[in-house]
Amino acid sequence: MRILIWHVHGSWTTAFVQGPHTYLVPVTPDRGPDGLGRARTWDWPDSVIEVPPERLRDEHIDLVIVQRPHELALVDQWLGRRPPIVYLEHNAPDGDVPDTRHPAADLPGTTLVHVTHFNRLMWDAGPAETTVIEHGIVDPGHRWTGELERAAVVVNEPIRRGRTTGTDLLPEFSRAAPLDVFGMRTEGLAEHIGVAPDRCRTQDVPQSDLHTELARRRVYVHPVRWTSLGLSLLEAMHLGMPVVALATTEATEAVPPGAGVVSNRIDVLTDAVRDFLADPLHARTVGDGARAAALSRYGLSRFLDDWERLLKEVTR
Repeated sequence: MRILIWHVHGSWTTAFVQGPHTYLVPVTPDRGPDGLGRARTWDWPDSVIEVPPERLRDEHIDLVIVQRPHELALVDQWLGRRPPIVYLEHNAPDGDVPDTRHPAADLPGTTLVHVTHFNRLMWDAGPAETTVIEHGIVDPGHRWTGELERAAVVVNEPIRRGRTTGTDLLPEFSRAAPLDVFGMRTEGLAEHIGVAPDRCRTQDVPQSDLHTELARRRVYVHPVRWTSLGLSLLEAMHLGMPVVALATTEATEAVPPGAGVVSNRIDVLTDAVRDFLADPLHARTVGDGARAAALSRYGLSRFLDDWERLLKEVTR
């Protein structure tokens, strides 16, 4: 098939484009949000082709993956027609949860795909045809060394996003272990949360280096209160890292017993961080369990098979 999809979520798209199709990605001269083109920091195959909007009317397109409400207008404007459409929802709803109406709820003929069962439960999808295809990860391999007695956190814009991503919980975690926070716009985080710089270091490393850097830390901490299931959590598990996470959204499904510690009690979580720091063998054993669980549930082949079935149904 020839599938039109915008480059919105780099990590998710990296898994999706490993399939057997041709993926047309809009590109604009400014490479803005509606025309990022091919990823620069992820490894995408040659089957991902950049196409300027003005050329899309002349392209044969079997299906469109829409990820943001305004993309429907872009389909009408740039294609002048509507091929079969799948609306992919990455996020949990904001606002008046659980009464938040999904933008695809009243779009006849549109299939709505959620990335977690929690998201499907929380969105009001009305009469829309709805399904769940859970995340898949391109396996980075078992890389955990745990050589640094520090905890890793991955979050973008922690200052702006605040309580949503658990930024206010970082001081408590920093008392259990020095933190290395990776992500975009993390500058000034230690000062913002009132923690000594060495207890909360920040880095925005290239995607190609992120997995190696994460795996050098003893434990991965996922303090997120309300968002979809973070791909960084699943990637950390693939790396063989023991994980400590809030028992919110889909985390309780993603991290089974033996793969890490999941709780809504901060004392339980911080004690777990201290235990992993103090006992590298324990950390390795739990990290091995995390990797096995992630490969079993979030492996790439299962993800691509699920999508293949759906794409065939939608275009049949």
